Amino acid sequence: MPPPRSLRFLPALTLLACAPQAPSTGTPSERPPVELAPPAGDDWYRHAVFYEVFVRSFQDSNGDGKGDLPGLISRLDYLNDGDPSTTTDLGVDALWLMPVFDSPSYHGYDVMDYERIDPDYGTLEDFERLCAEAHRRGMRVILDLVVNHSSSQHPWFVESASSPTSAKRDWYLWSNTDPGWSPPWDLFAKGATWYERNGAYYYGVFWSGMPDLNLKTPAVREEVKRIASFWLGKGADGFRLDAARYLIETSGGLSGQADTPETHAFWKELAAHVRSVKPDAVLVGENWTTTPTIATYYGSTAQVPGGDELPLNFNFPLAEELLKAARAGDAANVTVKLAEMRSHYPAGVADAPFLTNHDQVRVATQLGGKAGDLATAASLLLTLPGSPFLYYGEEVGMANGTTNNDEAKRTPMAWNASAGAGFTTGTPWFSFSPGSEHTHVAAQVSTPGSLLSRYRELIRVRHASRALERGGLKLLTPTLGRAPTLAFLRGVGDERVLVVHNLTDAALTAGPFELEGDTSEVLFADPSVGSLLRSGGGWSVTLPGHSTGIWRLR
Repeated sequence: MPPPRSLRFLPALTLLACAPQAPSTGTPSERPPVELAPPAGDDWYRHAVFYEVFVRSFQDSNGDGKGDLPGLISRLDYLNDGDPSTTTDLGVDALWLMPVFDSPSYHGYDVMDYERIDPDYGTLEDFERLCAEAHRRGMRVILDLVVNHSSSQHPWFVESASSPTSAKRDWYLWSNTDPGWSPPWDLFAKGATWYERNGAYYYGVFWSGMPDLNLKTPAVREEVKRIASFWLGKGADGFRLDAARYLIETSGGLSGQADTPETHAFWKELAAHVRSVKPDAVLVGENWTTTPTIATYYGSTAQVPGGDELPLNFNFPLAEELLKAARAGDAANVTVKLAEMRSHYPAGVADAPFLTNHDQVRVATQLGGKAGDLATAASLLLTLPGSPFLYYGEEVGMANGTTNNDEAKRTPMAWNASAGAGFTTGTPWFSFSPGSEHTHVAAQVSTPGSLLSRYRELIRVRHASRALERGGLKLLTPTLGRAPTLAFLRGVGDERVLVVHNLTDAALTAGPFELEGDTSEVLFADPSVGSLLRSGGGWSVTLPGHSTGIWRLR
């Protein structure tokens, strides 16, 4: 088994914490306002709400304790029932399936057959049925495509390792001696990246069981494009791209193992191919690094609106600050990250904000299960521009498991308080998270003040407003000093929406905000949020602790 994926990136977390901030000039009153342009184009993925699913942990259909594709199909109405008039579904627009290809591991990031569904999850026909049922409900489906490496049990690698004269020898990276490279995320580490096999050494940046594919080899690049075409033809609507920074190595060291020009060139090549096969398909990059580097993965916007490389990239630096803000009651660093995005992101690209994913300790655990902090985190995520991603169970406050391995971040979904939590009639593949007997879907689905109800309502409000769903952002909170409230204006066309969050425990008055408009329409307001009042040319509002107000200005 590979080491926990989270451990591979611990140094990157340090980099995020120490990331240089965007330079600023002039006094606060002289600095230009922080504004983010609306995403260019009207592609579905530039304003969709995505839901990340670990199939093994979502719903078991046959009692073997492992979630599967038929089980996921049976729960699609929970995610989106296809009827805009109902309010009982979550309302997400797209599903991201963590790896579902045949693999020797539970997590699937070491692929053994790129064209076969893992038998634990079902069949190719099950996948096609999932896509058809999701599409019927208005949802898209994207697949985790892992092309930085394969499993060491993949027939390609077995053949490559068999002989220096193998026809697939150059499908992987081989050396007669151990080059002794350190991992690119920690150049002071002594961890191995080259491993001996049959008298030679192969490169595997993450683990010996996951040898890196050699994408300098034209035949490998063509095979990756063929595989992408295969799944697009089966109904997939795009791909999440694992370890996107580490694709093509040119030498040891950070500059030779991460973010190489050759890596960018391949993503442009793959993106052009995907657009040629399915023009509205999306590619989402996992680039766990600083804002300036993430910005480079959009590529050029000269010919392709939104970028000719990866049109969505996970915003790891912002995710870290969103959780810090919810925990500390201070959005100051969120405003700094928004300013940093303004300085580095190409105009018109779509952001991909999130709170946590399968490699991180869950939101509820990081925030200590505090209802106010969890409500704040949800509100921040779902009112920002771009395409927000939710991690399964996040919407009900699901906590981490009790162990220190990655399985604890991917525990089975709790649907009700029964012995199998509604997930399975058998023995679950891994233990449920602590508190699952009361933190489950059934306990919250009909409760107006629940976290689940908050997610559902905010997603609906987002979809009901073009400004929230597709608009840009103008920051109203200063980027200097403590920020107990966070306020911004979302806008597109002639629609303008004011969003105000109180991140603290105490009631606060926010404003005055000097904005045009004589009247306001409430789109969302927590209980006891005051009326938005206009006085002396500015709008002000009083909000109780951990509350949000959203108004359309007219």
